[in-house]
Amino acid sequence: MAVSSSIEWTQATWNPVAGCTPVSPGCLNCYAARLALRLERMGGKVGRKYAGTAKRARDGRPVFAGRINEDPASLDLPRTWRLGRIIFVNSMSDLFHEAVRESYIRRVFKVMNECPQHTFQVLTKRPEIAADLASSLTWTPNIWMGTSVESAKYVDRVRVLRRIGARVRFLSCEPLLGPLPGLALDGIHWAIVGGESGPGARPMEAEWVRDIRDQCHAAGTHFFFKQWGGVRKHATGRKLDGRTWDELPRANHGERQLA
Repeated sequence: MAVSSSIEWTQATWNPVAGCTPVSPGCLNCYAARLALRLERMGGKVGRKYAGTAKRARDGRPVFAGRINEDPASLDLPRTWRLGRIIFVNSMSDLFHEAVRESYIRRVFKVMNECPQHTFQVLTKRPEIAADLASSLTWTPNIWMGTSVESAKYVDRVRVLRRIGARVRFLSCEPLLGPLPGLALDGIHWAIVGGESGPGARPMEAEWVRDIRDQCHAAGTHFFFKQWGGVRKHATGRKLDGRTWDELPRANHGERQLA
């Protein structure tokens, strides 16, 4: 289903796919896996959508189990929203997961192509799959494409992302698990940075955040600081050097901007 979102850099979420598979250290304490377990326990239509997608690891942590459930019933939901919104696509999955059929990805893109009143933010940890399929997809200006880069080990995802002809290409450096010196930000329009939150949250150093901010400003890339994170993220807040940083690329004409 598509719902209003408390995520600071978007306005709504839309999940035409449920389920994922951990691929890198940023997945260790995935909030979506915790939520998937709760949604499955709800039963009914929602429970069936998330059935089998998550499980408990040996240490008790919720983790995605590798099962992917496509949800065609949710495909047309953005069409029902007349007023334009900024929409995070697949907050509970990865549209470019290996198990999502190419034909289904094209159906998702068709909806996005035909809803110009919205801006769709697609985020993946598998930019190589997105890049391989990019030429067969229609990248209307309302589709933003991003990839997650949680540490220096995964900066090659940035290079792959630049191969995709989206109007806006963005990075999600969340959870930020280490410094990212020397980011190649040419062709990257936006960077989101945030610390990990919830049980088992790993710490983030302020200097890591400041360095990314300064690199963004030097490159002309918009910088958005989401949160410091921690077990009590509301207590740590989202101010960096005495202020919030809510920069973002221009959304569609007539669309509501983030508050």
